[in-house]
Amino acid sequence: MDNYFSDEFFTCNRARLRELIIDTVPIVITANGLLQKSGDAAFPFQQDTSFWYLTGIDEADLTLVMDGDKEYLIVPAASDYHDIFDGCLNAEVLRKRSGITTILDAKAGWEKLEGCLRKVKCAATLSANPDFIEVYGMYANPARSVLIQKIKDINPRLKLLDIRPHLSRLRMIKQPLELKAMQQAIDLTIGAIKRVETKLPKLAYEFEVEAEITGHFLRHGATDAWRPIVASGENACTLHYHDNQSKLMASSLITIDIGAKVDHYCADITRTLSVDGHPSRRAKAVYMAVLKAQNFAISLQKPGALISENEKLTESFLGECLRELGLIKTVDSKSVRQYFPHATSHFLGLDPHDVGDYERPLEPGVVLTVEPGIYISEEGIGVRLEDNILITADGNKNLSSHLPSQL
Repeated sequence: MDNYFSDEFFTCNRARLRELIIDTVPIVITANGLLQKSGDAAFPFQQDTSFWYLTGIDEADLTLVMDGDKEYLIVPAASDYHDIFDGCLNAEVLRKRSGITTILDAKAGWEKLEGCLRKVKCAATLSANPDFIEVYGMYANPARSVLIQKIKDINPRLKLLDIRPHLSRLRMIKQPLELKAMQQAIDLTIGAIKRVETKLPKLAYEFEVEAEITGHFLRHGATDAWRPIVASGENACTLHYHDNQSKLMASSLITIDIGAKVDHYCADITRTLSVDGHPSRRAKAVYMAVLKAQNFAISLQKPGALISENEKLTESFLGECLRELGLIKTVDSKSVRQYFPHATSHFLGLDPHDVGDYERPLEPGVVLTVEPGIYISEEGIGVRLEDNILITADGNKNLSSHLPSQL
């Protein structure tokens, strides 16, 4: 698999970030930390995507400092145990990857940063999520909170500026190299779905479908951006279904929501397929309603449009589809959301649900998903269709258009 990004990409991203911050303040950003899985084993490491966007480095616990025209990386102290079992960080590798020439060990680096922070009134960093993110039912990586506390301990009077909006603005508009990596991820995802289509008559369980998808990605030098959603029958009514254990039943539908990750950039495509090629008349009708709604929603994506306004229009359009299906009598938000409980679009990039400003009008370079769905739990039918859309100067381009949408 190609490596799309050189040190120049990350150096330019840091320069662009400085240009967005009016005040000349030191910027301090941390990498993610390792999280315990069990005993002495950690979960597979997942880098903070904003840290990667600025450095290209996939190592834990480093600290990036940008102080005016000076920048340096602080390498964390490591135990002998860590160095023996996991290896030592190579400063030259970090330099070549990031374009940052000054690499300091923990002692020298924090002495230098502490001297800086004691002299200034303001510094900038990425604000931390709550320790527990209640809406998702999960704990946040503590690295940002630890960094912020360390900064406050150095200078309690220091005002910290949150640069999340600045980085969201930068990451929202994709550069040509980013689009190239994303297109490769999209093409591999399409290839995986086409492979499943040819294999489906011989597959008996959801996990066999998952194995075909993950195997396809690995054979082509990519990975899953998340564990594949392979939801047959009524399982498709659970939006983020991950059990992938059920037997595939004749005449049922199967929803496959997957994305390859290529050099950190993600695809996110969903197709609903017929298990045996003989869906019921009702399933066909629901599918065609979702397809009509998706085509309508894609037509709305253009420069100057607001995601929130597009959402309202799509909700109304899909509501009429639900009324035609006999599922609702009145097209109002509460009734529609009973069968369409999620948003139509989200940003796509380094994260499957990427950062971006949902209040800002769409502009060229934005990539987002368009994924309406209808979920009828009482009938055991769930249908979702999702494509990846690039906003262009004169409208949009469907980056996943060469994957057919017909049932």
